[in-house]
Amino acid sequence: MLSIDIRDLSYRYRGQKTPALQSINLQVEEGDFVVVMGPSEAGKSTLCACLNGLVPHFFRGKFRGEVRVLGRNTREHSVAEMAELVGLVFQDFEAQLFSTNVALEVAFGPENFNVPWEEIDRRVRRSLSLVGLEGMEQRAPATLSGGQKQKLAIASVLAMEPKVLCMDEPTTDLDPVSKLGIFAIADELRRRHDMTLVIVEHETEEAAKARRIVLMKGGTVVKDGPAHEVLREVDLMESIGVQPLGVPQYFHAMGSSELPLTVEEGVAEFQARGWRIDEAAYEALRRRDAERARSYGEPIIRVEGLSYSYPGEVNALRGVDLEVRRGEFLAIVGQNGSGKTTLVKHFNGLLEPTEGRVYVDGQETTKQGVYKLGQKVAYVFQNPDHQIFSDTVYNEVAFSPRIRGCSEKEIEQRVKEALEAVGLVGMEQEDPFSLTKGGRQRVAVASVLSARPEVIILDEPTTGLDYAEQRSMMELVSRLNQQGHTIIFVTHSMWVVAEYAHRVVVLKDGKVLLEGPTREVFAREDLLRETFLQPPQIVSLSNCLGKTLLSVPELVQCTRTGG
Repeated sequence: MLSIDIRDLSYRYRGQKTPALQSINLQVEEGDFVVVMGPSEAGKSTLCACLNGLVPHFFRGKFRGEVRVLGRNTREHSVAEMAELVGLVFQDFEAQLFSTNVALEVAFGPENFNVPWEEIDRRVRRSLSLVGLEGMEQRAPATLSGGQKQKLAIASVLAMEPKVLCMDEPTTDLDPVSKLGIFAIADELRRRHDMTLVIVEHETEEAAKARRIVLMKGGTVVKDGPAHEVLREVDLMESIGVQPLGVPQYFHAMGSSELPLTVEEGVAEFQARGWRIDEAAYEALRRRDAERARSYGEPIIRVEGLSYSYPGEVNALRGVDLEVRRGEFLAIVGQNGSGKTTLVKHFNGLLEPTEGRVYVDGQETTKQGVYKLGQKVAYVFQNPDHQIFSDTVYNEVAFSPRIRGCSEKEIEQRVKEALEAVGLVGMEQEDPFSLTKGGRQRVAVASVLSARPEVIILDEPTTGLDYAEQRSMMELVSRLNQQGHTIIFVTHSMWVVAEYAHRVVVLKDGKVLLEGPTREVFAREDLLRETFLQPPQIVSLSNCLGKTLLSVPELVQCTRTGG
């Protein structure tokens, strides 16, 4: 039986010249597991909104074709009626959280469907357990970390026990193991309850769990097939802006016709071909790492015995000791709720220690104040919309030098420099909120660059960006580091850490579990798994081969095919 039946669907939002969807034909059988992938503006979120009737009933525009979910035509049934069948986790998951505590948030959906209280209680407990939030029932959603909020949004939809579960990028704020856990939970529910699962996802490693992958670009379907076939289409995925899976990408780069998908298959194929890792090439990489580490300056940030507790005795940090040297490119990683954002907010005075001390440029942060610290340490928030407030890009970027009393000529020069650095010259009079998420992220970076800080902190700089946008953002950040800025970034994206960070700090339960050069940290897969982290697939492959290579190009560079 067909769970989803889409015929000749086209849709254009009111006021838009370009259609969001064009001639979509898609049939999904009951109990299937489909992952939809594609670059930004491919039409993925619009497709999700069509499944529960938000398009065309809530979002107005020109709608052609037919969408049926379990036999119901979405044009003939209201959003409320479709909600009985289709559960939707939004890309902007925070927008669907509004209750005063976690348990009430999860109970809201079943309450509206008149589910008996005993059954609601069972569903709340089961849904929170599935996503790993048990014990947090009385916490206010606002006190949760970004990843915990995302899990709560998923739990609130699971509690409604929909026949079709559609999740729009449900793992953007989750640590790597939690990402895989969400896919495992969804797949278990699909098999247990004949639930049909449609997930929009950027990360290819999670998509490998699907039975079927649909690739989209420009509002059209460019490929639809079994996951194991689509994931081997390395050239196609790269051409439309989707990051290929590391193992097949490596073998493709080596000119192999056989493209393994998993680390285990990759090791077997590598050994069967008689390939080896060249010791001299590997040692050259290690020497480069060591030379780079020696080039850093004196410590600019020093943390001594830092502990921090939020109201309600939530101990976010416990005795952290850390140094950050001038010129470093440092990644701070850890599972959801490990204290990453709490730690970096101490570096520019947004938070003050409960215990311990934080020094910036030799002076305690508590004696400098946010205004003075802001000239040395800039902070780019995880969500740029929490930071942007001006009506034009120029005014947003000019704000920091303006409040510091710079002349108009100096402001103009600083804005020009900042916009050149982020590639937004010519956009000065644009409304920042008319830009894409990646564009708004660049505006946020430019707005802190205009203060000419020594240190730039970026909290999840690639969240919500497609692969090309992530790569573009990190190349920008890398250039800023090469120009002399000290970079500290918080992220769950392990491939970003592997390819860009020079040093990594791993937090667990508010403590530093592991820290060191990126190559050394990723060699400790056993310890990383204790923190719900795991290296990218290509790094795991190299570890199994006896060396730690951080990217496909590094592994290709060190591979020898001859005797």
